[in-house]
Amino acid sequence: MNETDTPRFAALIRARLDEIAQQNRLGHDALAVVQLDQQAVGRLSRMDALQNQAMAKAQQARRDGESKGLRAALARIDAGEFGYCEDCGEPIAPKRLELNPAVTRCVGCASS
Repeated sequence: MNETDTPRFAALIRARLDEIAQQNRLGHDALAVVQLDQQAVGRLSRMDALQNQAMAKAQQARRDGESKGLRAALARIDAGEFGYCEDCGEPIAPKRLELNPAVTRCVGCASS
C-alpha cells in the first residue's frame, strides 16, 4: 500500500458511508410499525406490509454491518494498518480492497 492509495481508499470509504446514510434516511418509513386495523387494510395487504417491513429490517441490518466494517477500515487507515492482512501481515491486493475496503484478510488467508 503506497502513500497515494490510502487517501483514495479513505475517500471511497467515506463516500460509501454517505450512501449508506442516505439509504437509511430513505428506508426509515419502511421500518414503521404495521397497523393492526384490518378494516383499513385487508389481511393480504397487511401480510404484504409485514413482509415488506421484515425485508426493510434485514436491509437495515446489512447496512449497519457494512457501515461498522467501513468505520473499522477508517480506524485502520488512521492507525496505519489498512491494507494489510490481519492473519499473515502481507499486503491485501488493491483490487480486493477496491471491491470491499472493509476486508481484513488477503485472498490466501480468507480462502483457507
